[in-house]
Amino acid sequence: MNISVDLPNHPYDLVIEQGAINEVGTWVSSLWREQKILIISDDHVAPIYAQSVIESLNHVGFETEIFIFKAGEAQKNLETAEKAWHACAEAQLTRSDGIIALGGGVVGDLAAFVASTYMRGIHFLQIPTSLTAQVDSSIGGKTAINSKIAKNMIGTFTQPDGVLIDPNVLRTLGQREFNEGLGEVIKCAAIADLELWNVLEQAKDSTDLLNNHAEEIIYHSCNVKRKVVVADELDNGVRLYLNFGHTIGHAIEATAGYGKVMHGEAVAIGMIQIAQAAEKKGLMEIGISNAIKQMAEKYGLPTSYAPWIEDELYQSLLHDKKGRGDTIKIVLVPKLGQAEIFQIPFKEMREFLIEDE
Repeated sequence: MNISVDLPNHPYDLVIEQGAINEVGTWVSSLWREQKILIISDDHVAPIYAQSVIESLNHVGFETEIFIFKAGEAQKNLETAEKAWHACAEAQLTRSDGIIALGGGVVGDLAAFVASTYMRGIHFLQIPTSLTAQVDSSIGGKTAINSKIAKNMIGTFTQPDGVLIDPNVLRTLGQREFNEGLGEVIKCAAIADLELWNVLEQAKDSTDLLNNHAEEIIYHSCNVKRKVVVADELDNGVRLYLNFGHTIGHAIEATAGYGKVMHGEAVAIGMIQIAQAAEKKGLMEIGISNAIKQMAEKYGLPTSYAPWIEDELYQSLLHDKKGRGDTIKIVLVPKLGQAEIFQIPFKEMREFLIEDE
């Protein structure tokens, strides 16, 4: 099945198809003329998929090189980006050549950032291999690397030419890695899709989701993201809905040390924390935080983080990209399936960081 991201200046499709990774060459040749391609991947994904992808691309006439970096959120930084730029130059990529991101969210974010900045921008494609990347980070054109101060602080808005999503590749993920992606799926359901929420409620566990509902949850989550990206490409309005749980979640990732708490895990904790505080303030219906907590527990996601040091978390979120002057925009869910943006003073965020007793 396909989902069209109908942006006026750069429309593209998300292809969701079991076994699609085996037909990469056919897919790429439908989008690009013959050219040089640099595949960017990490040392977890490349040994599994890189050779077959390269062979498929070469078979239809593409000239390929590959850049592989050490896996992990801690590697999504300027040093790795610089090595990737050098790999682009060594492969003699020109502005008519392209990059393919083959991997999870870290690979996708970094590869897209490199593509958007090398020679002021060359085109790129996303082949996401983790659930988090398939339902979230590969879609919508946000590219980024981390700084020592904050997650995703340095980046661009640049859309891919296409996204190839093969649910079958999720079977090579570890249990924690698959569960981590469900943090973003739960978020999509909470902010905009009660049908997806019902699927999550009715499934037995994450194994049941993987075996019997993978394509369904990917499609629903991607469609949630498609709608807000088309309505608000540059993240000034409704696209902020996608940040439910992320303000606190990103602060957890940064203060814990990148990679120690996985992104979807941090989002789950962030959703629960901000929902509990919002309920106390009368900004959300009582019970939503508990519903999210139960869903997170069902799918093997953490619901708390220690050590919870309010001041460190607060200092980290001061660098959040949703900040405007001395205020910050936060996303809440007044009713399950409906999101709303609230603009509050930064100092009030301390109240949202008080742990529930």
